[in-house]
Amino acid sequence: MGAISEFLASVPRRADGKRNWPPELKARIVAETLIEGETVNAVAKRYELIPSTVSDWRRMARQGKLVLPNLDGMGFVPVEIEAPAPVAQPLPTPFSSTLDVIKGDVTVRLDAATPAARIAEIAKALSS
Repeated sequence: MGAISEFLASVPRRADGKRNWPPELKARIVAETLIEGETVNAVAKRYELIPSTVSDWRRMARQGKLVLPNLDGMGFVPVEIEAPAPVAQPLPTPFSSTLDVIKGDVTVRLDAATPAARIAEIAKALSS
């Protein structure tokens, strides 16, 4: 822990006494949280930070505002992008499976697949 304390003493401070963390150092601290077995709390404690500060830096890294170094023990999962599978379009469905031809009090119910010529013949017969 002595090495960390000496290291922290070398981090420059602002006029208000707070440490001025360079982006490279922030990135290294965030990268340490990605090492298997490490936690944000443990890394924050090691650097005498509050965990929410390290979490803020992790968010910055996810947004691409911090470039993380590759540390030993830090694992990344390879990503493979595939072309999206074609989406099958649903077959059009008729609104109804029947067709009604109505003339006054007479209703003739036909199958919706009845040819147009046959429907015209029936309509002509009903109008006579």
